[in-house]
Amino acid sequence: MFDNDNDSEMDYQDSLDYLVNLTTFGMNFGLGRIQELLKRLGNPEKALRVIHVGGTNGKGSTTVMIARILQEAGYKVGVFTSPHLHDWRERMVINGQMIPKGKVIQAIRRVRPYLEAMVAEGFEHPTEFEVSTALSLLYFAEENVEFALIEVGLGGAIDSTNVVSPLISVITNIAMDHMDYLGNDLISIAKVKAGIIKPHSIVVTASDNQDVIDVFREQAKTMGVPLYLVGEDVRWESTWSGELEQEFTLIGLNATYSKLRMHLIGFHQLRNAATAVAVCEILQTKYGVHIPEEAIYAGLREVKWPGRLELLSLKPKILLDGAHNLDGARALAQAIPLYTRDHLILCLGMLADKEREKVVNLLVPLADEIIITRPNSPRAGDWRALGSLAEQQGRPVTCIEDPKEAVIFALSRLEENDMLCVTGSIYMLADARQALMNELKC
Repeated sequence: MFDNDNDSEMDYQDSLDYLVNLTTFGMNFGLGRIQELLKRLGNPEKALRVIHVGGTNGKGSTTVMIARILQEAGYKVGVFTSPHLHDWRERMVINGQMIPKGKVIQAIRRVRPYLEAMVAEGFEHPTEFEVSTALSLLYFAEENVEFALIEVGLGGAIDSTNVVSPLISVITNIAMDHMDYLGNDLISIAKVKAGIIKPHSIVVTASDNQDVIDVFREQAKTMGVPLYLVGEDVRWESTWSGELEQEFTLIGLNATYSKLRMHLIGFHQLRNAATAVAVCEILQTKYGVHIPEEAIYAGLREVKWPGRLELLSLKPKILLDGAHNLDGARALAQAIPLYTRDHLILCLGMLADKEREKVVNLLVPLADEIIITRPNSPRAGDWRALGSLAEQQGRPVTCIEDPKEAVIFALSRLEENDMLCVTGSIYMLADARQALMNELKC
């Protein structure tokens, strides 16, 4: 289906514009539209061996850890994640390589007539995320990947990725986020997330909330599938952590792994790593997948995930972290003491539908100076209200709307031994990261 990547840049941009313009159809939950689209495309999802990864936080990190371990074991692995930082093609990756622009063009050319036919026949138009999901499944099937790591977009039960029949369903954790769509308490959110638990699969969760675990256990029982608990069936112990690397021991389902090392920093990443290793061990014992122990060590050592406690510079220290909700802010607050510095400048930009006051109360006291900026999203709302909340903590606050201008201003405030921490919405982080990389010539 796909030709070589020799189409023009203009054709690629036109294709991308077409896809992005589908956001006008908004967030429209339900599986009917994507099921119809996939049927017309020949149901490519049925050709894939899928690991489906959901949860509130940590699902992206866990996804790329599993993928890297499988890649180190010699497999061809497709990864679908969202959103992206700088390039839309980051969403569809095979063995670390983004989908070529030419293949994006060809895929959209193939899918577009089906979308138009669906609308002509009275179907609702699929949303941008539904089309992106379908494109990823089609791309992975056409490229004959041996495993497809599919990250849930939002929720679980009626998320468009929930058309797959996974070997393993992973739910990293449950926290308060997207309450307008998922519910106002952890149990309600857990019930939606549990929708990715399917018959003929295996479930792994890293949740440590007993009420949430009970929801997953009940769903697993209903589906007749086993449930593994990270923290009970799989355990870990931190050996040490620096600013650029950490070491730990993991007691897995099948073996004990001593002196594992990772460049992803934060104690929360140890739980994510334990989850990833548990998935790989289950692939070995339940599905006969050969994964040498060396692949687990190498996969965790080599995995990268930009924008997650990412140090762009050491003098001065510049730390980026997509702590877009309260649970993420807690993980960031726990990690900040790992980084030595004289003064800390915090650059923060959050969406209005997040628990902003709680995040401010958690992070602002750790900083000496605050810069508030606006995420590039209609959901940013009254972004300056974040500055008013920060001022109540008695710290000097500067409000700069453009994230790029905000971080450049922050750089001008830093001495060699100071640290800048840029955090909040991934939409803000993408703009800020690009500006910093340009300025630092990374």
